[in-house]
Amino acid sequence: MQRIRIRYAKRGPLRFTSHRDFARAFERALRRAAVPIAFSQGFTPHPKISYASAAPTGVGSEAEYLEIGLQTETDPEQLRVALDAALSPGLDVLEAVRAGEGSLADRIDASRWRIELPGIDPETARAAVAAFLAAPEVLVERMTKQGRRSFDARAAVNGCMVEQEPDLPSEAGGVPCAIIDLVVRQVIPAVRPDDVLSGLRVVADLEPPVPPRVTRLAQGLLTAQGEIVDPLEADREGVGFGGR
Repeated sequence: MQRIRIRYAKRGPLRFTSHRDFARAFERALRRAAVPIAFSQGFTPHPKISYASAAPTGVGSEAEYLEIGLQTETDPEQLRVALDAALSPGLDVLEAVRAGEGSLADRIDASRWRIELPGIDPETARAAVAAFLAAPEVLVERMTKQGRRSFDARAAVNGCMVEQEPDLPSEAGGVPCAIIDLVVRQVIPAVRPDDVLSGLRVVADLEPPVPPRVTRLAQGLLTAQGEIVDPLEADREGVGFGGR
């Protein structure tokens, strides 16, 4: 069985696609593209697809990953093009590579996020971020499958800063927009960007007047220098295949 690892994006209105909806759309795309997907054994076989740390519904992403198993050898770039054409615009297949050794999940322990806060002055956001980082812990609450839980949103944050010169169309007409660059480690329970925003509300009463726009920029292994290593880097042969 050949294994292929795929990076895809959720853009524009398609960021509101839930993980379950994407999984259904992806399986339909596999059928439309006539991909020779492998299936599990047993009474109810399932396509061999494994997802890695899907972004929350309503959040955009440039770095979602999955792995599929194929019955026959297939060129990764041809597969990428076929799947990209079979999915709706906004669910974009960016890259496909032959899987190397090890597990894809073992190569991901952190994410980098971009949080746009329309209506918030960067200096105000900078003061809130400083208060958040200075706190030994920041307790927030979130509804989970086990009910409402309280947990520390600060401990998982490896880096959080406000960009110096945000370049956004939303700033046209003098409307301020703070941009937060956030790096969060994967922990249990998971700390999401909205949890960090809740933490900023707790420590500094930061309340955006309109809903923030959140995009995941990267996933991978977090280095000691705070950089995130692309999980497909070890799988590429020379230059990786590019997408749109």
